[in-house]
Amino acid sequence: MAATATAATNGRVRLGGSTSSRAPDALLKWGLSVLAVAVLLLIAFFFVRLITESSNALSTFGFRFIFVDNWNLPRQIYEALALVVGTLITAAIALIFGVPVAVGTALYLTETCPLRIRAVLGGVIDLLAAVPSVVYGLWGFTVLGPRLVPVEKWVSNTFSFIPFIGPPPSGTVAIGNYFIAGLILAIMILPIVSALSREVLNTVPPEHKEAALALGATRWEMIRMAVLPYAKSGIAGGAMLGLGRAIGETIAVVTVIGNAPVIGKTLFSQGYTLAAVIANEFGEATGLHRSALFACGLVLFVLTLIVNLVARYIVTRGGREEPKEDDKPSGEQIATALVQST
Repeated sequence: MAATATAATNGRVRLGGSTSSRAPDALLKWGLSVLAVAVLLLIAFFFVRLITESSNALSTFGFRFIFVDNWNLPRQIYEALALVVGTLITAAIALIFGVPVAVGTALYLTETCPLRIRAVLGGVIDLLAAVPSVVYGLWGFTVLGPRLVPVEKWVSNTFSFIPFIGPPPSGTVAIGNYFIAGLILAIMILPIVSALSREVLNTVPPEHKEAALALGATRWEMIRMAVLPYAKSGIAGGAMLGLGRAIGETIAVVTVIGNAPVIGKTLFSQGYTLAAVIANEFGEATGLHRSALFACGLVLFVLTLIVNLVARYIVTRGGREEPKEDDKPSGEQIATALVQST
């Protein structure tokens, strides 16, 4: 058997070998590089194709396409402000309701949940991601929506003095509206935000927790002063990825939002989103209408890309700051916080 040659370079010993033995490494390197470049080219192709297909609508309506509310099929007027607003409203509701539940669930699973049920409960939560979106939509329309109508009426009448909370102009609360769509999206983003939060919380050094508990902190004080400050950037990144998931959801939103191409006056009004209008109208669209739907896809693509870039920036910045000892809560800082809290 041929011996492998060794060579010393700059004080380092390098194992040598024939060129043919290193061929699989070079092939793997170039193969992975080609795949990475192909993904970037595919994204660029999507972007260019969306611009090309939507050029007719964008040249016809210009900036009015995004900043004017007038989506009128019979008159061939396609100005999508109501769709953008509906997309942002439902995504915001999903974040408001979904992220606290997801983070609380992650904290329970990592800090207080008994070990014998931790894996089972975590697996059940992760299984929510496997439920088809059409099932969420049907459940929201047939089960959740009708049962929440009395609650929505009470909230709209009781807190009508708060802007955007009062009853709709029609005086009746429909089953499909912004609020129900946002709740369904909150349930749908729960698995991804919870899973990412659990992974981040598991990276908190045990020494930080033990130091807080040794100084007399309760479990909640330990979580507030030692765990959350360490994991906040990762949790924020997970929330932003959940936002991207909510912005692009289609079938479930189509079922429960009401499909009204106007800006709703209240939280319980019917509305529309960019993804929903594409799903509903693309099959029969031609000419300018088809171009307008591609323009909706372009706006949706840009929104999702921005959200993912922001999430990447937050996670990367948190990763750069993580090794800095000055940014980590020391025992003295925890003790001072404990004294101040008492």
